[in-house]
Amino acid sequence: MKFLLFIFLFMSSFLGKKEIISMKGNATYYASKFEGRRTTSGEIFRNNKLTAAHKKLPFGTMVTVRNLNNDKIVVVMVNDRGPYGKGMIIDLSQSAAKEIDLYGKGVVPCEISYELQK
Repeated sequence: MKFLLFIFLFMSSFLGKKEIISMKGNATYYASKFEGRRTTSGEIFRNNKLTAAHKKLPFGTMVTVRNLNNDKIVVVMVNDRGPYGKGMIIDLSQSAAKEIDLYGKGVVPCEISYELQK
């Protein structure tokens, strides 16, 4: 019985392991004209929500975005695809952009991080 308990505990230690992935690049934000349009995930885009577009991350992924100019952070949920400009790694809603003082600046260097389930 103790052997079975040991095996169970040993095997369960491998389940649910998470790895934090991070990358650096540039962040930008959505223009007002996208308000009310449908995102690639099917949701209606709202600039007052903390959401973002990323080229590949699964919809629903929570991403921490850090403005490298001031170290301010915001946590957003991926619900769209993009951005497609060179060096751009994430496109934020205007509310998210305001949280990290990106709004009105157009583009800022950032670091994004998220958990990858193993």
